[in-house]
Amino acid sequence: MKRSQINRLIDQAIALCNAHNFHLPSFAYWTAQQWLEAGHEYDEIRDNMLGWDVTDYGHGKFDEIGLLLFTIRNGKKGDARYPKPYAEKLLISCEDQLSPNHFHFNKMEDIICRAGGTLAVQLWNSTPDERLADTPVCVSVDGCRVTVPAGGFVRLKPGQSITLPPRLYHAFWSEKGTGTALLGEVSMVNDDNTDNRFYEPQGRFPTIEEDEPARYLLCNEYPAAK
Repeated sequence: MKRSQINRLIDQAIALCNAHNFHLPSFAYWTAQQWLEAGHEYDEIRDNMLGWDVTDYGHGKFDEIGLLLFTIRNGKKGDARYPKPYAEKLLISCEDQLSPNHFHFNKMEDIICRAGGTLAVQLWNSTPDERLADTPVCVSVDGCRVTVPAGGFVRLKPGQSITLPPRLYHAFWSEKGTGTALLGEVSMVNDDNTDNRFYEPQGRFPTIEEDEPARYLLCNEYPAAK
């Protein structure tokens, strides 16, 4: 991805949050220079990868396969400095923009459609050898048990949410014609380095072409405190 594209996408995300009266923490707006000057008191942000995350999953087609995220809070399993057992994210899914099929080995999460478009979530149980099972999928949607066939869909309108347990394959996107979806994620601790299992191999963080200066740093780009 080009840095100019990432800058533009984050600007658009901030505008979308403002339009829906969703307020981000102050470090969401920091410049690269502010990060250079930030001391060890901000290590929780650095170490737990809070902040902006833009991914095209290595495909180079962000509008078709991609997701923009902002991690608001997170802990780190086994690290006594960061004992939070939970995480919270903002996710922005554009119309027909696929977040590809994956599960988490350990993380249980709720995905909440907070505003905007209708979110389509496609679901499969996993087999012990991590293939797609052909069995019906039973999930909780706002506390109501819902059963769909393997590869079936749950559609979430603003205000609705779905609970995704570990090892449940899921892919999602905002349905065409409904607008960009502003999503929330509330979950157990998030670990993108070890807990994701994509059904088909995907990249996680983009390779960036630096065609202009970064207006914002991504969560994997923070400089260490001096």
